[in-house]
Amino acid sequence: MRIFDPHIHMTSRTTDDYRAMRTAGVRALVEPAFWLGQPRTSPGSFRDYFDGLLGWEPYRASRYGIRHHCALALNPKEANDPRCVPVLDDLPGYLLKDGVVAVGEIGFDSMTPAEEHAFTVQLALAREHGLPALVHTPHRDKAVGTARSLEIVRADGIDPGMVAIDHLNEVTAPLVADSGCWMGFSVYPDTKMDPDRMVEILASHGTHRVLVNSAADWGHSDPLRTHATGLAMLAAGFTEDDVDQVLWRNPVEFYGQSGRLVLDDPGSPLPESVFAGNSIRRGGS
Repeated sequence: MRIFDPHIHMTSRTTDDYRAMRTAGVRALVEPAFWLGQPRTSPGSFRDYFDGLLGWEPYRASRYGIRHHCALALNPKEANDPRCVPVLDDLPGYLLKDGVVAVGEIGFDSMTPAEEHAFTVQLALAREHGLPALVHTPHRDKAVGTARSLEIVRADGIDPGMVAIDHLNEVTAPLVADSGCWMGFSVYPDTKMDPDRMVEILASHGTHRVLVNSAADWGHSDPLRTHATGLAMLAAGFTEDDVDQVLWRNPVEFYGQSGRLVLDDPGSPLPESVFAGNSIRRGGS
């Protein structure tokens, strides 16, 4: 089983996770920019974060046999903080960089006017730069937020095939199914989806234009939930080709629209001794 996790926050994970992911079949991933838990206080902290997603994290992933790509954005939660909004002026320069395969996460958290402004600005940036857009749907009022997200996508004029509406569930998936946008599902302990529910959705909606991710981050989450979903698909009667489409070919197709994916295998995970004397020091596990 080969896996491309289209939404995971490895900045929040350990190298043990990278090892386990490689063993489970993960060979590539996309890390979208998100809220770190501690509020940022200036655009400069975003720039440091973006630089880490473009430099240190791809290096760290490659040491464990995984290709790392990123999506960059002002995330919906921090779009409400006036101290953070000026980072929108920095984004156009970052969106030109290799390794950036999408604009995201954008969308809604609390459905505020500030979030909608950041959403529309960044969706336009995605269109202007020819990049896919990864849209976060809110944790509350999810159906309302999903419907409004689709209205904004239509109003912008971006090709809906360049947009993934993420964190969907049984209620919101039908809203997106016929929109032309990709349907994203996060398989996450306690909240969002679980592998068995994900299998039911695949049985209902099919395997076309569906992205399954772990969304693993600093919360109670599991970077191997994509692998668990693949096993659940096989147990339910899906074929190995179905699993490959959902867990590999679909994210490759979606993010491949950026023209920036690098999918050659960087090799087997290197032994711990490789870091001894390395010019890039490890900052912990």
